Amino acid sequence: MCWYCGSPVTDPQPIGRSQRCKACGKDLHSCKNCRFFLPGTRGDCSETNAEKQNDKGRANFCDWFSLDEKYRRQSAGQIKDKEKADASRTAFDNLFK
Repeated sequence: MCWYCGSPVTDPQPIGRSQRCKACGKDLHSCKNCRFFLPGTRGDCSETNAEKQNDKGRANFCDWFSLDEKYRRQSAGQIKDKEKADASRTAFDNLFK
């Protein structure tokens, strides 16, 4: 799933630096989509040899990047939760129209 919008990542591996989410357009080759991303650790990365990245949501040239498999799978429960969240967001936005 995309770290930003939750859409499933169906692109083949390896994820290139310029690949973007088809739903929201956010960068896929970013720290927040990486299996080594671990907030709270040095540089928010569990890979000790990786260079520090300033913006965790933007594309980078990290050689250690590997798409976290939890972002590749989406269960039925997650799909329902996303649909509920989308419906709630739409209802909220309609209040101000």
